[in-house]
Amino acid sequence: MADGDAMRLDQGDGNWVAYHATEGRGPGVVFLGGFMSDMTGTKATALEAHCRRRGQAFVRFDYLGHGASSGAFADGTIGRWAADAIAVLDAVTEGPQILIGSSMGGWIMLLTALARPERVAGLVGIAAAPDFTEDLMWAEFDQETRDRMVRDGRLEQPSAYSEAPYVITHRLIEEGRDHLLLRAPIPLRCPVRLLQGMRDDDVPWKTALRLADGLESEDVTVTLVKNGDHRLSEPADIRRLEATVDDLLGV
Repeated sequence: MADGDAMRLDQGDGNWVAYHATEGRGPGVVFLGGFMSDMTGTKATALEAHCRRRGQAFVRFDYLGHGASSGAFADGTIGRWAADAIAVLDAVTEGPQILIGSSMGGWIMLLTALARPERVAGLVGIAAAPDFTEDLMWAEFDQETRDRMVRDGRLEQPSAYSEAPYVITHRLIEEGRDHLLLRAPIPLRCPVRLLQGMRDDDVPWKTALRLADGLESEDVTVTLVKNGDHRLSEPADIRRLEATVDDLLGV
């Protein structure tokens, strides 16, 4: 999606990350979107408005091949998208930050926090999906689908959230294995809040419990929303998210 008002962060390889930054006090808040999502979504813009009302610094951005950033979506990998997030944290923000990751953004959020633990004041996962390429894609593919992906290098699957299909490359799956987190303790000790719908058709709600168990932090809270879907973007969900952020920031 085009966004002529977005700023651009040069990545040094001919690509750029598009972002919006709102000035304010710290700790700042950074929103990390999901797979094939972009920074114009309901949660990102609602949080921006909420932080502006609070006078809090806020950043939202698009990964390579997403939204207003450059590049092709099919060229992206978990490692590349994490590098985009780390670059934004380094270049666009100052001081401690609260990272908020939605779906795939929850995985990217964790990888960013592991790379820059001294910059992270807290984490909020919304249907956080660490390891989804392995556990929710590859593990769910039958052998025929796996063989086709290896042969063709990619699959296209219908999306419930867009007219465009999901493009899942074999490289995405293979490179994702370099960043799996749920197979060992996760050495993060900051406060973590996990919001998870129990009617999420994309990320099983038990993923949140598995993630909470894997984190070394003792300050981890999981909120299960019985009628919540994957997006958690209904008005009540947004209010819950805002209250969670306020709690971490200190009202």
